[in-house]
Amino acid sequence: MQRDRAGRMMAALKARIARHWPVLRLRTILFGTLLFVAALPGFGAIFLRIYENALVRRTEAELVAQGAALAASAAIVWKGMPDQRALPPAPVRYHDRMTEVDLRASPILSPRPPAMVTRQRPDAAALALTRRMMPAFQETKLTTLSSILVLDRQGILLNGAERGRSLAALPEIRSALAGGAVTVLRENEGYAGDYPLEWLSRAASIRLHHARPISVDGKVVGVLLLSRSPRALFLGLYEDRGKILLGIMVIFLLLLLLSAVLSRAIVRPVEALSRATRELALGRRITPRAPSLQVVEIRALYRDFDQMAQSIEKRSRYLRDFAAAVSHEFKTPLAGISGAIELLQDHGGDMPPADRARFLRNMAMDAERLSRLVRRLMELARADLLVGAADVRADAGPILAALADAMSNDQFRVVQSVPDALPLLAIDPDALASILTTLADNARQAGATRMDVSLHIRDGQAAFDLVDDGPGVADGDRDRIFDPFFTSKRAQGGTGLGLAIARSLIDAYRGDLILIDSEEGAHFRLICALAASF
Repeated sequence: MQRDRAGRMMAALKARIARHWPVLRLRTILFGTLLFVAALPGFGAIFLRIYENALVRRTEAELVAQGAALAASAAIVWKGMPDQRALPPAPVRYHDRMTEVDLRASPILSPRPPAMVTRQRPDAAALALTRRMMPAFQETKLTTLSSILVLDRQGILLNGAERGRSLAALPEIRSALAGGAVTVLRENEGYAGDYPLEWLSRAASIRLHHARPISVDGKVVGVLLLSRSPRALFLGLYEDRGKILLGIMVIFLLLLLLSAVLSRAIVRPVEALSRATRELALGRRITPRAPSLQVVEIRALYRDFDQMAQSIEKRSRYLRDFAAAVSHEFKTPLAGISGAIELLQDHGGDMPPADRARFLRNMAMDAERLSRLVRRLMELARADLLVGAADVRADAGPILAALADAMSNDQFRVVQSVPDALPLLAIDPDALASILTTLADNARQAGATRMDVSLHIRDGQAAFDLVDDGPGVADGDRDRIFDPFFTSKRAQGGTGLGLAIARSLIDAYRGDLILIDSEEGAHFRLICALAASF
């Protein structure tokens, strides 16, 4: 019950979508698909924070470089100050510092809390260092727009509005006092959004805080706390507008080029096939020109269309000829019957009994011929429409034995010469028996007294050679021997449909029936596919 309900809901949804789905040209779909794929990196850069994350990391790298330079300068100034004893030099280690923050993974802390009141007094040497470095701090702040605070080894602020108070409780300050540089993300309490698309930017309302120790000969004497808001997303896009516009133009040109290539390779060939199909439906066959840019599937489609057009043309020609032949074959006996009926109607009372009997006999013969034609036409129609099953099997031995037994008499004999171990053939047994019977009966009606049937296996196929001692096929009749209604025994009641039916039957099972020349003269060869080998 639930599955039925879900199926009905899905069907209703599909029907609703189908009603509102626009019918687009293939060119539009291809261009839209390419445009969407080309725009994915841009959407990913914005919505997946890739570009903005790069801006934040660039800001962190600038703060790290700025802090490293200022801390190194402060350490040099510290060493040059009076009353400072030189400490043993620490070993120098060079390494590449990786950025720490990530908008998708790094936690965003609350805004930096106010500094706490403390009873401790600032370190005098650190305070003196701050006074001497203040001009450099001010110049750097004007250039980089960064907030620069200096703390002594106790975490007490030495400059700024909260000078004399302590920030030692902050996690970044504790890490710096322990000798490690660290960067954290904090909310910017002073931020006020002033553009409508600010929801796209996560970094607009945060501020980076970088704490770096001032180390002199391996000993932490103070801390630099630098903070700055990252570059705004849309400001970064504006600053890189030249590169972005150039990239968009290049991508758009590539899209146009790819669309043109796909149009020539796919869209135009499909449209040409569509026009050729409409012309073919109107009875006019045109051959579409092969595309200059070859695609395997399109080339196969063109080949299949050409085969279909040839089959339709062949079938149409066959139907025209068939209709003309049927009309001709039916016209003669119908004309005889109509003439006899007219004579009987006009002169039946005065006609001698012998003439009346002769006319009635002729009418019966013509009616019998019509009945025979109808039966054979039905057999031909069934043979033309037959599609052979793939799993049928036929044993040729019993079929040939039954043929020889049924057809042999004092005037005609069938002699078979086949191997002892026969393979199975991929054909229906009744169809094979019907074909062989037709060929034997055709030889008997032509005046033959003997027909030899031999079987040979060649290249995975079974070939039946049927050689008789009759007069053979005239040279002028060989090209028409398999045409419907062609017969040289019309006076003896031949319909000219037997060989056509036999060939249609063997065609249904992917075989062939041909007339070949040999030392014994022209004879028929029946070719069947093997179902199993020896």
